[in-house]
Amino acid sequence: MANRNAQDGRATKAERKEQARRDRLEIERRMARSKRNRWIAIAVVVVVVAAVGAFVVTRPKPATADAAPAKLLAAAASQASTAGCSEVQAVEPYQPQDQDRAHIGANGGPAQMPALSSYPSVPPTSGPHSAQPLAAGVYSTAPPIDQLIHSLEHGAAVVWYAPGTSGPQLAKIQDFYRGSEGTRVIVAPYDYPDEGTAGQLSAGTEMALVSWHHLQTCASANLAVAFGFTAHYASPPFSGQEYLGDAPEPGAAL
Repeated sequence: MANRNAQDGRATKAERKEQARRDRLEIERRMARSKRNRWIAIAVVVVVVAAVGAFVVTRPKPATADAAPAKLLAAAASQASTAGCSEVQAVEPYQPQDQDRAHIGANGGPAQMPALSSYPSVPPTSGPHSAQPLAAGVYSTAPPIDQLIHSLEHGAAVVWYAPGTSGPQLAKIQDFYRGSEGTRVIVAPYDYPDEGTAGQLSAGTEMALVSWHHLQTCASANLAVAFGFTAHYASPPFSGQEYLGDAPEPGAAL
């Protein structure tokens, strides 16, 4: 019988049994491979989820994560002490006083920008300035100060910082004033080396806050202090806050 099966081309019983064994082994291998692939996929998903979770938990918070305006205003006074800030000082007008609001190159104004050393404070809070105001915003380099003084006349407030200042507080200030609270605020480095000592913040001063005829200086940059100042001395002031400035043209276009 076995010979006849072999002769007529049909598989013998032994051959069929061996083929069935091979088929069974192949099915088992496929099932094992499929099971292994499923476990690998599950392991990859677990690792990815764990990595994402760890990133969410440990990643640095955005610079403005703790910058709710109400929270900043509540912390401003205590942070002023921590940051080594002076009281807000009233600054006398530029002399002669009829030049305090003069436009450079205009009738009655100086032909060119006077030296910064002639202004009553560092940084200036008023005095001869360009006929063109400077737009609010965050500047990475020192902007034209003659235009900036005109913006002070229109009720802008300025957060000056010393060149070389870095760290999370400055990043928070820059990020915060790129938002809606920065529409009447200028943030920039105070860096006018050609003007000598009047073109730099004094040693030990990292931040200076300025509005028309008002100045506050701080040993360290601090967002709460900066907002505590601009919320009251920029015009219009932050929602519900009292305007403490005295800009001649409060709210005029920047």
